[in-house]
Amino acid sequence: MIICGIDPGTRATGYGVLEIGNVSRGSLTYVAHGVIRPRAEGLDSRLKEIFVKATEIFQRYQPIEIAVEATFHALNIQSAFKLGQARGAIILAASLLDIPVFEYTPTEVKKATCGYGRAGKEQIAAMIMSVLRIPRDSALPNDATDALAIGLCHSSSRRMRELAR
Repeated sequence: MIICGIDPGTRATGYGVLEIGNVSRGSLTYVAHGVIRPRAEGLDSRLKEIFVKATEIFQRYQPIEIAVEATFHALNIQSAFKLGQARGAIILAASLLDIPVFEYTPTEVKKATCGYGRAGKEQIAAMIMSVLRIPRDSALPNDATDALAIGLCHSSSRRMRELAR
């Protein structure tokens, strides 16, 4: 089964696609990653591009669930509003395709990925490459690494829910 992690942003929205194999063993396989970089200047047009490209990604990979980073407190209120709007475009795209959406805070993602809630970008990238067996010389953009980490967090959370049943 396929899941997709999303790191939303109005200038760059990262995505990471993972395949969950045996749930009880927690096998996880890297499928794809990328970054949606809207070319438009206006926020309305950027949000439309994010929505359209996210819909295309969801239709291409057919994930059964989407994991998205939850809104966090930002120092700049305008940035927080824009992030929320990008999240809304992603959630709407998933909702229109009847794909359930799960949300995780940055701290939850860091703890699930590195075991430490204040891990840096480099630590997250190193763990993602190790866990998913991505070659070290691969150039993963930070937005894609973060999206893969969100997917990894969701996979772990999903596995715990399954084992609890």
